[in-house]
Amino acid sequence: MTWMIIRLVLSLAFIGGVLFYAARLAKKRGLGQGNGVIEIVARHRLGRASTINVVRIADVVLVVGATEEHVTLLTELDPQAVDEAVAERRPARLHAAPPAEDGEEGAAPRPAAVARTSSGALAGSVFDKAGWGALMNGLRERTVRR
Repeated sequence: MTWMIIRLVLSLAFIGGVLFYAARLAKKRGLGQGNGVIEIVARHRLGRASTINVVRIADVVLVVGATEEHVTLLTELDPQAVDEAVAERRPARLHAAPPAEDGEEGAAPRPAAVARTSSGALAGSVFDKAGWGALMNGLRERTVRR
């Protein structure tokens, strides 16, 4: 009985050593780490198995549609416009201001009113709320079985 416990402990120690060595080797070669070249800026789920992703690869920003079978490039966006849109949306989520009373001067705007227009630099892009309807209709047309 004692000999079986010793064999078990030695086997587990051997497996642990192999895993430790493999982890150090992977870390040394840079495997399993993000190097900052590819970044997912935004992700929106359209259905059970389809998503739209905004991906930044170095200085290029791509809008990609993904399903279980295919990945399709939808468009390329201006990196500066994407940076501005992300900067506009992040403070609204992090620091939500209390609703301002009517007549109060110097009150911060409500986060719901920010970035809901369909004009400006992002009109017609993935960040434009009015553009989502046209995009959904286009996707429906491409996926209808005939």
